[in-house]
Amino acid sequence: MTTLPSDLATGSFTTGGPWVVEPELMPWRKPVDAGGDITRLRAATAASAAELVRPRRRPPLGRLAAVGGRLGRALGGWALSERGTPASRAGLSRRLRPAFERLGPTYIKLGQIISAGEGIFPEELVAEFTLLRDRVPPEPFSAVRRTVEEELGGTLADHFVSFDRVPIASASIAQVHAATLRTGERVVVKVQRRTVDRLVRRDIAAMSWIAPWLVGRIPVAALANPPALVELFAETIVEELDFRLEAQNMLDIAAVLATNGQRSVVVPRPHPRLVTRRVLVMEQLHGFAWGDPEGMRAAGIDTAAVLRTTLISFLEGAMLAGVFHGDLHGGNLLVLEDGSVALLDFGITGRLDERRRLAFLRLQVGATTNAVVPQIEALRDLGALPADTDVAAVVRDLGLDRPPVDPTTLTAEEMIAELRDVTKALLGYGAKLPKELMLFVKDMLFLNGAMATMAPDVDILGEIVAIVTYFTEQHGERIARDVGVDLSTAPLDLDGYRAAMGFADSPDAVTFRDLQERRDLIRRRMRDHRAERGPAPLLRALYRLVRPAASSA
Repeated sequence: MTTLPSDLATGSFTTGGPWVVEPELMPWRKPVDAGGDITRLRAATAASAAELVRPRRRPPLGRLAAVGGRLGRALGGWALSERGTPASRAGLSRRLRPAFERLGPTYIKLGQIISAGEGIFPEELVAEFTLLRDRVPPEPFSAVRRTVEEELGGTLADHFVSFDRVPIASASIAQVHAATLRTGERVVVKVQRRTVDRLVRRDIAAMSWIAPWLVGRIPVAALANPPALVELFAETIVEELDFRLEAQNMLDIAAVLATNGQRSVVVPRPHPRLVTRRVLVMEQLHGFAWGDPEGMRAAGIDTAAVLRTTLISFLEGAMLAGVFHGDLHGGNLLVLEDGSVALLDFGITGRLDERRRLAFLRLQVGATTNAVVPQIEALRDLGALPADTDVAAVVRDLGLDRPPVDPTTLTAEEMIAELRDVTKALLGYGAKLPKELMLFVKDMLFLNGAMATMAPDVDILGEIVAIVTYFTEQHGERIARDVGVDLSTAPLDLDGYRAAMGFADSPDAVTFRDLQERRDLIRRRMRDHRAERGPAPLLRALYRLVRPAASSA
């Protein structure tokens, strides 16, 4: 009889791990530079991010000039060659990507975040910036060796029998190498780039000078609240610079998965000792890339079930625990041979305190019944709207008390006019996008887009019913206790979902293929229009189509 690892009682890990996770015995969880407390380290890191964006008397002129020069050349070339033509957005995207690449780690990381924002950012920009995920030149192995030896002590041979010189992956903050420990375990070693800490802090200071200048000059930028976005970016990227926090994120999310009984989603084990601020050694996992559904199906894996499990576990983490993976994309997901999903790269993690978690739960529960007022109240409590917002006025001004409009029935001019009205109203209310909500929406849009390859013929409405049923059966009592709504008696408004997707008069089943045809129609219409309006009308139309799936629980 096979004995399962004892750490499965506290975390969702593989059943054949190279070591057992015992958090209290892991020395890296007691950092000396934070008084021996990993929670204090997280708080100190957040405080350092806030200090980076604090207004200063003197701007970082040198870096501002360098950034302005790079971006200015890209914009100038676009203005002379592509602006006003059908290739305008593609040309601008194509010029911005190498500019971001040359500006270094901070801008590469920003580009990678943009590349994961399909449905939020223009498709041309997303496609171009996707190249920043896997085209970042690696650091020389000599620099990698030096960092590992400085962080772990001794020589590379003191810890590893072998250490692959060519990285598995190379990103803006770090690169990843396969290795074998002296004790025989095959591992993955994440090594931070040597100068990234200094470069990131310099760039955040420059961004914090530029951001306030954008407020009031570009309506959509004002809605996004550029200073708040810089704060969000600073908080996110500065936390990524300390791998001890990432390792703790791994333990926290593994614990959430185990608490919710989600054994089909696993987390690689961080090493008990070999974790420092700049080096993270973890269990090596093997499987299918997320972008290889054909290979999964050939191995007998139900890709629709894989997607459904990933979505449910993600929603459970956000709604019930207030902790979720904040950077889902194809490079951060691996499907193992048994059909379970491995989450990778925990540098960005969404964390909600109890007050905001309850508001977030109310938002999602309100979406299942198409209850508009509770959703706006929840958005207010999450910080998307000021605390004194008149909810009834928001509902009235945005027309949320009216049936949703099928965007395919609108002309390009009508969509632009609608966006203009909505943007003006939201600006009037002081709307902004809080960090956790932005991370959640970005992840939901990624999972929604994954339906194209993982489950193109699955009935979306049927999936909504299945997910709501799951939450009713598994967590109904908890949800009723937290927000006072009994899901077993609350009416699920499928007609509202169907109307919002533009299928009010269609048969019951709506597949992703059906939805994609509607989106393609909108894209063609906006491409034909091509006025100097930017991508906003398309984004609004896509949001209309994506919203039901993003609110499915």
